Amino acid sequence: MFAQGHNAETEYQQALDFLYSFIDRSLTRNLRNAPERFDLRRMEKTMAALGNPERAYAVIHIAGTKGKGSVAALTASALQAQGYRVGLYTSPHLEDFAERIRVDGEPMPHAHLPALVERLRPLTERIPHLTTYELITAAAFLHFAQRGVEVAVVEVGMGGRLDATNIVQPLTTVITPISYDHTAILGNTLEAIAGEKAGILKEGVPLALAPQPREARLRILEVARSRRVPVLEVGRDVLYSPVARSLDGQTLFVWHSAEQPLVDAYIASGGFQEWEPTRLTTPLLGPHQVVNAATAYAALHLARRQGLEVSLDAIRRGFAAVRWPARFEVLHRNPPVVVDGAHNRAAALQVRLTVDEYFPNWPVVLVFGASEDKDHHGMLAELAPRAREIITTASTHPRAADPEYLAKLARRFGRPTTAVMPAERAIAEALRRSGGEAVVLITGSLFIAAAGRSIWRAHYATSQPWTPVRIG
Repeated sequence: MFAQGHNAETEYQQALDFLYSFIDRSLTRNLRNAPERFDLRRMEKTMAALGNPERAYAVIHIAGTKGKGSVAALTASALQAQGYRVGLYTSPHLEDFAERIRVDGEPMPHAHLPALVERLRPLTERIPHLTTYELITAAAFLHFAQRGVEVAVVEVGMGGRLDATNIVQPLTTVITPISYDHTAILGNTLEAIAGEKAGILKEGVPLALAPQPREARLRILEVARSRRVPVLEVGRDVLYSPVARSLDGQTLFVWHSAEQPLVDAYIASGGFQEWEPTRLTTPLLGPHQVVNAATAYAALHLARRQGLEVSLDAIRRGFAAVRWPARFEVLHRNPPVVVDGAHNRAAALQVRLTVDEYFPNWPVVLVFGASEDKDHHGMLAELAPRAREIITTASTHPRAADPEYLAKLARRFGRPTTAVMPAERAIAEALRRSGGEAVVLITGSLFIAAAGRSIWRAHYATSQPWTPVRIG
């Protein structure tokens, strides 16, 4: 039980401490690289003991390697614009645990977590080997039911088939682009990883499928056929094209393949005929966010087919209003300071392409930090050629890779590299070295992007233009 007389923040921290006291089981299971140790029966027993709150609302279930958080945020924003009470479950968080569990865009109030944990506490004694992630997922589903959520957008934590979220019975499912990540758990081929992601597919429940590498696409379609899952493919059934972009956002067209003759006529007219493809805008930057917006549009189209009312006007308003920080977030424009939570090689490539698109003539000072289990070489192979120089650092997360190790690796790419700790000093040094004439790009993991955001707010956000400061 929580100590009596403590304030709400103390009780919130005690609740967090309890949830994270189970983290060693999760880490041990991961480190042993034993997928068979994941077991949905624990989650099923937990939810049954709570009265299956995850059945109290419609669910859109999203898996994938890249873009699933952005697709989830876009989808939830559109549903909220429609007037639904919307739950959004994502991981990890940027700065505050409560960000993982949102209702109508607002993080769960700290005061709500202790009561949720008290509901879960006795279950940890009755159901052996529950993990931190399973308990957090159960807390999210219970919170959504208690808050009267009508639709929940649920992001898979890792994989899909054996992820704790996979006990939901969704209205529709989504798989965003697949690339290499968590290979020790999910497999070291795209086909194997796709098979794990496709584990969220349920008999007859439609799938919105983002563009995929060939082997991943074929594996997902194979699973879909075996489960009689209707598939709406982005890039084949739902088509898209960027229209315009600026640092304020971007515009795209989306249309269905049956409308292609109309699109051809629209193009031939120079855009002067009355009909035009559906025009959407989003503040999310980068060519990959065009794909994510088209994928979210496809998911909402399928949800509408399943009986969920979602108007085109709500989609437009929701996409335009979405907020999803640390995804090519421009903290300052001149000189540019950018944070991005890229966490694997494919995401790092998208960051580089987006830098080229928005800042084509700017050199780059790269501040790089990553979790220890990531493909550091692959990420640096994409980012280093674009950098004038590199500063390696680490967030305060316990899984952060050693900056000296990262610096040694980065030097192989022929760029001047320095390891600087803590992250505050690394960012101050990057700003000093940029001289106001280079992009400062802070990336490598969501943790380092979160650190960059908080450091910027604490030391630089109020100075226009920013003034380099000495820290430590």
